Amino acid sequence: MPSQKALHDGGRTLRVGVMSFAHLHAAGFAGVLQGRPDVELMCADPDAAAAPAGELRGAALAADLGLPYVDTYDELFAWRPDAVVVCSENARHRPLVERAAAAGVHVLCEKPLATSVDDAQAMIDACDAAGVFLMTALPVRFAPSFQALCAAVEAGRLGDVLGATGTNNGWLPSGRAWFTDPALAGGGAIADHTVHVADLLDCLLGSQAVRVRAVSNRVLHADNPAVATETGGLVSIAYDNGVVATIDCSWSQPPHAPTWGGVTLEVVGTAGTMRIDPYAARVGGFDENARREMWIPYGDSPKARLLDAFLNGIRTGVAPQPDGHTGLRLVRIVVAAQESARTGQPVDLDLMPAA
Repeated sequence: MPSQKALHDGGRTLRVGVMSFAHLHAAGFAGVLQGRPDVELMCADPDAAAAPAGELRGAALAADLGLPYVDTYDELFAWRPDAVVVCSENARHRPLVERAAAAGVHVLCEKPLATSVDDAQAMIDACDAAGVFLMTALPVRFAPSFQALCAAVEAGRLGDVLGATGTNNGWLPSGRAWFTDPALAGGGAIADHTVHVADLLDCLLGSQAVRVRAVSNRVLHADNPAVATETGGLVSIAYDNGVVATIDCSWSQPPHAPTWGGVTLEVVGTAGTMRIDPYAARVGGFDENARREMWIPYGDSPKARLLDAFLNGIRTGVAPQPDGHTGLRLVRIVVAAQESARTGQPVDLDLMPAA
């Protein structure tokens, strides 16, 4: 649906705010936005004062990165942004999205969209009522390798798709204690790392997920008393076209590995198999300070492409994808996976409450 708040003057600079530095992705979004000549940036992280000691957030992080900053969300909205990027703790997405919608401001919200189906639906409803866009931050679908995979499947090069195996493994999130606090994160590895691959499958298959089965444990990082969530998980999703996919969403990257982790997806069809590694483009080196090998990515940035889609949608009035409804579908998968891991039984999505 076209936005009531579209900016049809394509030449005007857009004002974009970053709400909260709680998520580790906030700095990356802010950096890309600050480098764009068509964007004015402003950041606010008033909840930084309540963060655990030692976490670099708020005005200190803004100064470290050279980002424009105000102390409160009141000041941020007084600046009259056209759009905001919500990077708070997962459980705090809803009030920030609803505040932005009430101000008539378009929203790009970090993943997972919410920690409950009810919250995700409420966020969609608030943005729809205000006539503003709600986009979910799922950048991996913008990677060139995934677009090549979609083209191959659409052209029939793999035949009929039978199944898929995906991974989204990474370091145990460090520097942000809330990632392993179930009250703020809504879960652990399943909540954090199921959604990227599930979004690729949602986009690639165009089919409805109907059943979810999952297992999880805390074998990884079991000696860390600060971790109160699952650290390993395996999620299986059955779709209404007969495809079955599995996702390894574990925080299994060793702490001294040369990179944070990665995302892979292998698709098996009747006529062939194709595997992608969207973050494979990198150069290797050695970090003298950390005394370890390091990998530095290069090439097209999925995050930059995601922001392109968001800003272009605002300018043209065409809803950017993935939208809030995509985010809601993924929240339903995460909630079903958590329930399956808890009970040991598969969960039929059509038997879950709609909201």
